[in-house]
Amino acid sequence: MPEPVIVTCAPTGGIHTPTMSPHLPVTPDEIASAAIEAAEAGAAIIHLHARNPETGKPDPRPELFQQFMPRIANACDAVLNVSTGGGLGMSREERLRAAVATSPEMASLNVGSLNFGIFPMLGKYSRWKHDWEPEFLEMTRDFVFKNTFSDLEYIVKELGQGHGTKFEFECYDLGHLYNLAWLIDQGWIEPPFFVQMVFGVLGGVGADLDNLMHMHTIADKLFGDSYEWSVLAAGRHQMSFATQAAMLGGNLRVGLEDSLFIGRGELAPSNAAQVRKIRGVVESLGYELATPSQARERLGLKGGDHVAL
Repeated sequence: MPEPVIVTCAPTGGIHTPTMSPHLPVTPDEIASAAIEAAEAGAAIIHLHARNPETGKPDPRPELFQQFMPRIANACDAVLNVSTGGGLGMSREERLRAAVATSPEMASLNVGSLNFGIFPMLGKYSRWKHDWEPEFLEMTRDFVFKNTFSDLEYIVKELGQGHGTKFEFECYDLGHLYNLAWLIDQGWIEPPFFVQMVFGVLGGVGADLDNLMHMHTIADKLFGDSYEWSVLAAGRHQMSFATQAAMLGGNLRVGLEDSLFIGRGELAPSNAAQVRKIRGVVESLGYELATPSQARERLGLKGGDHVAL
């Protein structure tokens, strides 16, 4: 029998802006509620970012994370995964602040630099809630999301070796899989590895099924039976790629970080609604969803009682 599908939910992220959806969680209360509801709907892992509660802008301050992470942990058993991607334009030190302060079970790690273009979204809106939003999108026209080998070494040693944190290795292109293989070859990280394949971001690999199949094939060659793999796809590709991942025996990620929609032209009313939708698809295919305890065992996590909340 295939193993249960690990569902990750990313409630808010650092890409979409408040103008784009009234349902995007911004305040600590909103993020906590969205995360708890997603966990109750079936998400085993919650991938967390923070935002300035006044403006909705991505915010790296650990004190904001501390306003919602304990509340989530007290309300459910989901694995809390703290982003080290932060917000586009943040320094490496800013991106790491929350993870270093909270010593989480998991943290995301983007395994390579790339042109990260979200400026095409400028053309979809004529009025903005906040002045920072169009400026934030426009700056990505001339922006490189920096994740050098020096950055990767620093982060896996600081968080992995220093805190016992395991990683959601976010791979936006084929070369990122080889970057991860290089980190493994250095002996800096131990299996099992959780590989999150990311499709449909401008600057990364396109949301084409052939790309998914090829990246899965190469990951199998590189990591053998030492890894768990998951798929996320941006925007309209979210549900179809999540479904393909489940059908291929992988895991998946949904959430308003990756797509604001739940259907063609229909804004998702909540993160939990996306989790419930993909849960229905997965279960209709004859698969089960993994519990948080099953996810912890398969990913080799240290447990929720070893974090700094």
